[in-house]
Amino acid sequence: MPSPAPASENIAAVLSPEGFGLLNSLPVDAATTDQEALDLNLRLRKEGHDPELVTAVVHQARLRAQGTSKLGPFAEHMIFTRAGLEQATRLNIAALHAQRFVGAGFSKVADLGCGLGVDSMAMASLELDVTAVELDETTAAAATVNLMPWPNARVVNTDATTFDLEGFDAVWLDPARRTTSSSGTSRLFDPEAFSPPLSHVEALADRGLPVGVKLGPGIPHESLPANCEAQWVSVNGDVTEVALWFGPLARAGIRRAALVLGTAGSHELTSSTDHDAGASLRGEVPVGDIEGYLYEPDGAVIRAGLVAEALQQVGGHLVDPHIAYFCAPEHVQTPFARAYEVTRVHPYNVKALRMWAKSEGIGILDIKKRGLDVAPEELRKMLLAGVGKKAKRRATLVLTRIGDRRVAIEVTPL
Repeated sequence: MPSPAPASENIAAVLSPEGFGLLNSLPVDAATTDQEALDLNLRLRKEGHDPELVTAVVHQARLRAQGTSKLGPFAEHMIFTRAGLEQATRLNIAALHAQRFVGAGFSKVADLGCGLGVDSMAMASLELDVTAVELDETTAAAATVNLMPWPNARVVNTDATTFDLEGFDAVWLDPARRTTSSSGTSRLFDPEAFSPPLSHVEALADRGLPVGVKLGPGIPHESLPANCEAQWVSVNGDVTEVALWFGPLARAGIRRAALVLGTAGSHELTSSTDHDAGASLRGEVPVGDIEGYLYEPDGAVIRAGLVAEALQQVGGHLVDPHIAYFCAPEHVQTPFARAYEVTRVHPYNVKALRMWAKSEGIGILDIKKRGLDVAPEELRKMLLAGVGKKAKRRATLVLTRIGDRRVAIEVTPL
């Protein structure tokens, strides 16, 4: 049974003729900030609209504004729930999901646990026949509105685990991984707490159905089924998902992949084997000194366990077997890691670093860290406490450890 939605998510009020008309009469930028949403709420009430209706409409306007970062102009005409928007697939990634089904030659797909219907929208746009299944009544209503422009898509409000898949070519799932209460939403981490659970996904694949499923990128490698391809995806450095592909939807010879999407285009790093977390500890991945250029792997590369493959491309080595940073003597351009030129290596000593910041006139300090229990914001305040207000120089520190030694690496971003 889904948790009760907040009072502001009164979809019925929004979908009434008055509510829908009022929502669609608002400009796109009517509620881009919380303050604008508050001002809009007060204005609509003064105009005589029902307070409950106004609350629901303004909430939708705020969600539409927030949804543009994921969905672009499509968000301007969609209906959202808070949890649904937080989990919704970015439109460009949904298009990649849909292309898997088209490329495999399928035509009729069941989208189980469709949420707001973004993946179904992408599939329908590529002329796939889509049935979107959603258990939560409020979310199903939103998906119904969102899929109205596509006659080859429909929504069924029922339990995805009992939906009859007879006649479907393939299945896509985006299990609910958040729970909603009156205080907001919270993330679920246990794959068996998802709706539907990961075991149901595996059961479908064991039946011989071609299956694709979107999961949170933090899922442990040991929780991944043995008979699938796992592809982690990042967009502009933000790791958004791991998609598991079974049967004909999986690519031959690929067990793990990191797909990096950004301003430089689309790049992918792959491996045919399972992740071996102990390889670096056994000396199978080169380890060396901090030198030349420091590389910070993309989050998708780290999540996919492909750091060793990334450092091979630049002729690099780890600085510590437990840490994902690696170095190389020369700078080699790679889409799979951000490069920094190493300027100096400082011992991690707050007093000494404070003196360094003061003597160098550091007024703006970027801090990155891996392997140290340090709060960058608090440390930044401490290090810049004695620096004069006229200090304008910018610097970057990378905090990490080399064995038992804690270091602060002064670097210049490239």
